[in-house]
Amino acid sequence: MASPFRPALALLTQYAQYHRDRRNILTHFVGVPMIVFGIGVLLSRPGFMVGTLMLSPAWLAFAAVALWYVTRGELLLGVAASAATALLLLLAHRVTDGGIGPWLGWGLGFFVVGWIVQFVGHYYEGRKPAFADDLVGLLVGPMFVVMEMLAALGLFRSLVREIERHAGPTMLRNLAHPA
Repeated sequence: MASPFRPALALLTQYAQYHRDRRNILTHFVGVPMIVFGIGVLLSRPGFMVGTLMLSPAWLAFAAVALWYVTRGELLLGVAASAATALLLLLAHRVTDGGIGPWLGWGLGFFVVGWIVQFVGHYYEGRKPAFADDLVGLLVGPMFVVMEMLAALGLFRSLVREIERHAGPTMLRNLAHPA
């Protein structure tokens, strides 16, 4: 496995090589946030107070992930990916007030359905998910989705062009012909 501390361009380029079919990228817009939300729910317990601040394993993991995002050399993208993750964790913590049943239902439900959506996307892609070859792909996924969403709004276009220069353009794979 390559170092997880590579620059964002290298990480996103490697990830993009597994995500060239536009249908796969679209499924990631749904599946990745669902997975992050599900993990946030599952890691929302146990909560514990530190002074006036309520912490959970989710927030401790978030601190490490956010630090990783903002130190990959694309500060604005790192901040955006961290903000999106924080929003999903805030929402995840709001649905866990019930008992163990709702907590597990929300957490496992979103996590499992999110992965089903991901695997449907990879059917269109004709390739296995990126994390199958490099576990750091699990961290790059949310950053990639945020970059793609913001690129659609006109941001990070030069970064996307550089990624496409290495990974190739997006396309619609002909499902009648294997990759």
